[in-house]
Amino acid sequence: MQEPSSCLKRLVQALRCLPGVGPKSAQRMAFHLLQRDREGARRLAEALNEALASIRRCQACRNLTDMPVCPICLDPGRDRSKLCIVETPADAAAIEQTGVFKGMFFILHGHLSPLDGIGPEDLGLDELERRLRTGEIKELILATNLTAEGEATAYYLAEMAKSCGVGVSRIAHGVPVGGELEYLDAHTLAYAFEGRRAV
Repeated sequence: MQEPSSCLKRLVQALRCLPGVGPKSAQRMAFHLLQRDREGARRLAEALNEALASIRRCQACRNLTDMPVCPICLDPGRDRSKLCIVETPADAAAIEQTGVFKGMFFILHGHLSPLDGIGPEDLGLDELERRLRTGEIKELILATNLTAEGEATAYYLAEMAKSCGVGVSRIAHGVPVGGELEYLDAHTLAYAFEGRRAV
């Protein structure tokens, strides 16, 4: 079998940096772009280069933006007394798509993980604490992931908020809409019971 060119190998290897893309998927993508959609490949390369050159973190919430301050933080209609903490820009985008939250965000870009050497300073928590001490924020909404690290991060943030005199809430976790109880795992059911509310 003919060995692929070093240029093709580098392209396949580069595509593997995407989440969920293994060697075979990366190879299929590379062949598709080179054989069937060279114009699409050019647009992709240009868009990536432009994004890498232009996109930075918002100075206020740390979301990804091509402006010093993102559109959410610039929106005068947002409730600045509510601050939602999420781990990634994708989490903030998911919440935004629901249209139910009209407060502000703070993006951690990760979670506390001492084993990986990720501490409070790596997540911008010094900056967050300064914001909490201004008195503008009345409620800190914790929307970190339901993992061991996400829970540890939520606990740390809750303690920080309490020391600043800021109220804390945690988004509910549990039974999804349309979910059937018999198919849910024990942890999901446990959280659903713990987060139950009066009707």
